[in-house]
This record gives sequence, C-alpha cells and structure tokens, in this order.
Amino acid sequence: MTTFNSLGLSKPVLKAVLELGFEEATPIQEQTIPLAMDGRDVIGQAQTGTGKTAAFGIPMIEKINQDMKKVQGLVIAPTRELAMQVGTELHKYGKYKGVKILPVYGGTDMGRQIRELKAGPQVVVATPGRLLDHIRRGTIQLSNIHTTVLDEADEMLNMGFIDDIKDILKAIPMQRQTLLFSATMPKAIHDIAQNMMKKPETVKLKAKQLTVDKIDQYFVEVKDSEKFDTLTRLLDVHTPELAIVFGRTKKRVDEITDGLGARGFRAEGIHGDLSQGKRMSVLKKFKRGGVEVLVATDVAARGLDISGVTHVYNFDIPQDPESYVHRIGRTGRAGKEGYAVSFVTPRETGHLGIIEKTTQKKMTRLQMPTLDEALQGQQQIAKDKLVKAVEDENLDSYRGTADELLEQYDPATVVSAALKMLTKKRRNVPVELTSIAPISVKGPRGGKGGGRNGGRNFDRKKGNYGPKKYGDKSYRGGGDRNRSGKGGSGGSRNRKFQGNKRPSNSNNR
Repeated sequence: MTTFNSLGLSKPVLKAVLELGFEEATPIQEQTIPLAMDGRDVIGQAQTGTGKTAAFGIPMIEKINQDMKKVQGLVIAPTRELAMQVGTELHKYGKYKGVKILPVYGGTDMGRQIRELKAGPQVVVATPGRLLDHIRRGTIQLSNIHTTVLDEADEMLNMGFIDDIKDILKAIPMQRQTLLFSATMPKAIHDIAQNMMKKPETVKLKAKQLTVDKIDQYFVEVKDSEKFDTLTRLLDVHTPELAIVFGRTKKRVDEITDGLGARGFRAEGIHGDLSQGKRMSVLKKFKRGGVEVLVATDVAARGLDISGVTHVYNFDIPQDPESYVHRIGRTGRAGKEGYAVSFVTPRETGHLGIIEKTTQKKMTRLQMPTLDEALQGQQQIAKDKLVKAVEDENLDSYRGTADELLEQYDPATVVSAALKMLTKKRRNVPVELTSIAPISVKGPRGGKGGGRNGGRNFDRKKGNYGPKKYGDKSYRGGGDRNRSGKGGSGGSRNRKFQGNKRPSNSNNR
C-alpha cells in the first residue's frame, strides 16, 4: 500500500492530488512514478482504468519549470477525445504549480492553435497528425522537451500512426525521457521501445478478470449533492445488518459519519488520521453490533478483518477497478450473499463499463428511493420485531392490558400504534457535504464499449440512453467547441464528429 504522501511529491502537486481525493496510488502509479521521477524511461503495459494519466502526468509536471514559457512536456494520444481528457487531467494535477497545458488536435482552427502555441504552454497533449502539421510548419518548438509520453501506443498503431510516431520522436531531442503506455505490446511497438528509448524499465500489470458471483451489484446515477439523501434512504430500505460506506477522502468520511449520526444512524468513521487505539475501538464496536454503519477510506479499510458485512456502499466511486473489487469483497464472504451499491455522478457513468469488464458482471440500475419507500423499510423492521415477539415471547402477563385496549379500539388501530412506536424515526436534519471532483476515466474504445451503453447517459423521460456528453467545459485549455470535424489541416487523421455523438472508432480510455 503506497500513499501519495509517501511518493516525495512537491507540495503544490501533492495538494492538487489530495484535493482530487486520491490518497492511495494504484499499482501502475506506485511503480511508475518513482521510476519516472528518477528520470528513467518506462514502458507501462496496463489495461484501461488503472490510473495511467497520473502515472506519467505527475512526474512530468514535477519536472516542468513554470518560469520557462516553452514546451517542456509532450503527450501523444491517438484521438482528440483522449487528448482533451488527458489535458483536463494534467491541468488538475498542475494547477497549483501554475503549469499551462494545451491540447492540440485536428478538426479545429489551425490559426487559433498557432496563437495558443505562441502563448507559451509548457505541456502539449497532441494527436499525431496535427502535431506533425505543426512540426512541419515550424509552429511548435521541440528543443526544450525533456519528457515525451506515448499514450495508448497500440491504439495509435491500429489507427495507422506508427510512421508518424517515428517521425515525431526523431524530431525531439534524444536526451529526452520517454514513457510509453500500451495495453498490448505488438512487434511494432516493441521496436519503438528498443530503438527510440534508453534502457527502459518495464512495468507490466496483468489485468485481473475477477468474478464476484455471490455479490449483487447495483449502481445509482445521482448528483453529488444528492448522494447523502440517497444513502440514508437506501439504508432505511435495505436495513443492512452491517454496512460499510466508502468515501474517497478523510474529510468526506468525517462528514458522512457526522451526517449519519445526525439522522439517527449508529455510524462510526475510520481513516488514516485516527490513532491505532481509536481504530481498534471502532472495529470492536462494529463487530459487536454497536455500530450499524462503518464509513471508511480505501487506505483505512486495507487489511481489516471484518465478517458479517451484508452491504457495501461506494459513496464515491473508486479510482480504479481493482479498488472496486477490493471494496465490494468486504461482503459476500463465507458463502453468503452480498449486496453492493455504487453512487455514480452523471460525469462518471463511463467508468462503469470498465468496472464491469474487470468483474465480468453487469450492474443493475437502481433509482433513488422515495421518502415513503424509506419509511416502509423502517416499518418492515418494526413489523419483524413485532412478529418475532408474537412467535417467541411469553405474552400471558400482557393479555389483560391487551384485552382492555381491544375493548376501546379496533385491532388495526392498536397494531398500527405498536408499529409506530417501534418504527425508528429519522431526524430530518439537513446535511451538506463538501463537494468532490468526479473521477475522470477514459472509457473503452468504440461506441459499444465506452462505459454503460457506449458511455451514453440515461434519459429517464424517454426511457433510453442519449448521446454521451464530453469533457469538462470549465477547462478551456485549447479545447475546440466546434466538433464537426471540419476545418484545419491535419484533421483527416482524426475521426469526424456529428453533433454531440461519439466517433465510431475512437477511444476514451
């Protein structure tokens, strides 16, 4: 287990990473970041959804001299959507250091890009065709580049970019650091690694195809501001014996725990800032039934020996599929069935397809329960208590009083009053949590694979899935709002857009 705190990052970069909610590094990040920060060339072979952008982006940004307004880092990506998304992520990692990121791709005005390149970006994220156009025009200067990244090299090979990649690498100074990421390693990619990289270190992560047959998996698409109300209603409807709620940050865990307590749940939080004594105390209470909901971060939950968990709630969807599998594995143990629900914001729906591919199991959509449904869940608990008392208890000493009540009131009224007394009433306390940035993960290639239903969003009114919505519109780092695919030389190597639809052969990993 490696946390970002232990990777030796500078304060501005670490602040940005922690602000995004990333405490624990994924395996590709854990292995790649130290090598890259040490200046080594790296070949990263890993599937999508493993956190590759941070693995190469963080070391690159650490090496940027923000006072020098020249291109120092270059990322080459196969498609314009991937270039846009990588640019958005790098912008988040480098914002406190003041690093300027510019995505460059075909299908947008060349004159505008030339002006933006003259403004002095320090990192350029480019598609091969448009990048070669700028190199041939002399509108991008490569002499100060110290780090070059080839992202999804096998996809660039499939799209016919291999010769372009070789030409681009030949134009960049040889004293550069080169990082190459590819899900597979065909011969053409292997040749690039051999001929254009310096004694590269290989980081190879085998994709784990994990099945979780005993766990029923669900998701709720919900705005971040509505997650807490959704959680409390689901807890009332599901009435779990023991539940774990996973939050992405320590602050998030504290706020969820306090909110659940305010609403009348017996909840405790656990994260890395707690002393060992406090952690043990919380776990003992949880195991003994003194706590019905444990709220935890990924880091704190590692290595916990907890049995009897019936429900897992991913309040914040995890950064990578391996963490998801680890989380939901807390339930469904010892041959028992488990129940897992993930809360997904509209901008995170594409990540579901990646998780489903890893677990080899589709998730079922749930709707946010109504207040009446939540109340019905609590009434069911009261009913179960009443039935148990009827079946198991000696009630002879109560019959006299019961007969008196039945002389004054009808049986339904008496039973209703008993149920009302036994039903736990939730305190209607308003709870607001600090907002948290959504996970930005690129979906599998093609319209059929990008997340659930090709990465498209569910239209509840029409009952079907509409077109995918792209990008973070608050980020304007060179992004082109005209996505028709027309205009600008070099656009021929990038797939055309029609309106808001995904290109037929693109990839948004």
